[in-house]
Amino acid sequence: MNIDIAKDNGVVTARLEGRLDTAASMEVAPIFESLNQEADKTVVLDCKALSYISSSGLRLFLGLRKASTVKGGKVIVSGMSDDIRQVFMMTGFLNLFQIED
Repeated sequence: MNIDIAKDNGVVTARLEGRLDTAASMEVAPIFESLNQEADKTVVLDCKALSYISSSGLRLFLGLRKASTVKGGKVIVSGMSDDIRQVFMMTGFLNLFQIED
């Protein structure tokens, strides 16, 4: 699992690549914690290269959403594959996030 962070004009973009399974979630939790610190801004989670997400990965997304709600920011999930979109749909997460293709 690889995450690249870019900041530009008040927008923080995190490009996720690989599998966000339980082991990877533990590895990238500190990165998501740093994103939580930026939750007063617009945070874009670019999932074009994300091939899999587990419940642990979904929990990281949800934590970021909660932080953005408290701080007045927003989270946009972009570039989801059909498989990732299906997971979001089945778990009800599709309605929790602003989704962009």
